[in-house]
Amino acid sequence: QVQLVESGGGLVQPGGSLRLSCAASGNIFSIGDMGWYRQPPGKQRELVAFITKGAYTHYANSVKGRFAISRDNDKNTVYLQMNSPRPEDTAVYYCNADINSHNYWGQGTQVTVSS
Repeated sequence: QVQLVESGGGLVQPGGSLRLSCAASGNIFSIGDMGWYRQPPGKQRELVAFITKGAYTHYANSVKGRFAISRDNDKNTVYLQMNSPRPEDTAVYYCNADINSHNYWGQGTQVTVSS
């Protein structure tokens, strides 16, 4: 059974920093693209960033220059470094990954940006 487990969410002040982690576990043969999505209150889920196995990255315009996605293939883990977060970044953040040719979601972690 494959699962994705996020950690690192919480309350952060505007202009601060926070790092989210997402570890994949289970019977894993291969991991392709990994990414982060978020769902702000009352809104639809949206892409934040993704990273390919070869480390190509793509970011939503709203986070470009502030957030950084990275991955550790040895640890089957993807990270999201959130720098200079804004109140509008408040959302439930979800990890997503293609594992063994199937797509998986994490359970989500709440990030609240507030002073």
